[in-house]
Amino acid sequence: MKKSFSKKTVLLPLPVYIIGTYDEEGKANAMNLAWGVQCGYHEVSFSIAKEHKTTKNILLKKAFTISLATKSLKDISDYFGIVSGNREDKIEKSGVHIVKSENVDAPVIEEYPLTLECKVIDVQEELGDYRIVAEIVNTLIDESVLDEKGQLDVDKLKLITFDSVTNSYRILGEVVGQAFKDGAKIKTGK
Repeated sequence: MKKSFSKKTVLLPLPVYIIGTYDEEGKANAMNLAWGVQCGYHEVSFSIAKEHKTTKNILLKKAFTISLATKSLKDISDYFGIVSGNREDKIEKSGVHIVKSENVDAPVIEEYPLTLECKVIDVQEELGDYRIVAEIVNTLIDESVLDEKGQLDVDKLKLITFDSVTNSYRILGEVVGQAFKDGAKIKTGK
């Protein structure tokens, strides 16, 4: 028997995105955001509150980067989510290193091994927040997380996800099957 929890949203795993932006003076900022999703091979979408410095920066520059949080960067990633960029210079205090993206007007945080460079293609206002849709124009991957064939090795990343049920971070786990293949057993009856 199932128990009803009304509107409790439990969609797991939630990625831990670190959104990098520049303000009007070219000062870098970073924010931890979990309410986002890949929506196609070259697009991302996320919901963000109006009051964030990151929101203002995205609306100004129409560009940002997304770095995916890893186990080794858990503390810095969490810090980016618990302190407001309106009140503190999070880049300076965290000690991360910034380089300017070559493809969009946004910072790349060197410590994160996987970064998506994104250009805003749509902004929708919804219930006092914004839904941002962006095109991924380039992906930067550190050589330390590539396999012997030069491709991304997800296991080396040790990506973390946000568990909204327990307000904790979890690491992505082992491979348990192959997409577009395992269901063929049912399809063919074998």
